[in-house]
Amino acid sequence: MSAVKKMTDEQYRQWSELLTQRTGMLLNDDRRSFINTSIGLRMNEIGCQSYDEYLDLLLNGDQRVSEWQVLVDRITIHETRFFRHPGAIELVREHVRSLPADPDGRPLSVQAWSVGCSTGEEAYSLAIAIDQVLRERGNGDYFGVTATDISQPALAHGREGVYNLFRLGKDVTDRILADYFEIVDDHHLRVTESLRKRVCFARLNIQDIGHSVLGKMDIIYCQNVLIYFDKDMRRQLVDRLIQHLVPGGLLILGSGEMHGLESGQVERVRSDNTLAYRRIGGSENTSRQR
Repeated sequence: MSAVKKMTDEQYRQWSELLTQRTGMLLNDDRRSFINTSIGLRMNEIGCQSYDEYLDLLLNGDQRVSEWQVLVDRITIHETRFFRHPGAIELVREHVRSLPADPDGRPLSVQAWSVGCSTGEEAYSLAIAIDQVLRERGNGDYFGVTATDISQPALAHGREGVYNLFRLGKDVTDRILADYFEIVDDHHLRVTESLRKRVCFARLNIQDIGHSVLGKMDIIYCQNVLIYFDKDMRRQLVDRLIQHLVPGGLLILGSGEMHGLESGQVERVRSDNTLAYRRIGGSENTSRQR
């Protein structure tokens, strides 16, 4: 494989503008080496001789749609694992425990959304946490997790539900392993079919949330996503996420991703290590039965 060619300042500006336009991600100079290497390696793989040639392929080539999906997968970082942020997952458990039972004894339908779900570890962690609490409640309550990401390969990985053991992390207990995983081989486990059925993976560019057909959610989990956007875009995206919360619903963001959020629609949830907000207005969950 040939060495990766170094982009000129003008080429990097051109590629940054294209990637920002199509994904919304803000590409600062500190990501220049990563972007240069990711694009350059892909060019080598398919035999493109110049950045201009590859750009033309992405914009006008017969395979431009599929090639764009490959490139997006390369430039979006999939560093994740199960229960990556234990404090945030515990907030999810507390929130589900606090949901009021239906006065007529009918089961509740708890809906959660993993925004920027990558390869699915986060979405399945949410599903496990919610299922554990609903088992404790013992009311036959129902739940579903919607997992969205811009990367088709990442979503395909999530649907398959097979993970290397190193992705599990120290917070995956023996009880969780027994209840929610099956052995594939010495190095891989697969999420059980019953849990996979509770998680729906779908492609969504976070910029398009305002046009999404997704309904109201009890929990929205959006960590390590907003860091790729500028301050104004972050605020717009958070405002749109809030619109997808039921009154009383929980929004979890990454620590440091959103400073000084002032909104008459949400209130800060007390937590030492997790940035979270609750939509003002009580809970609507009892109105949504199976």
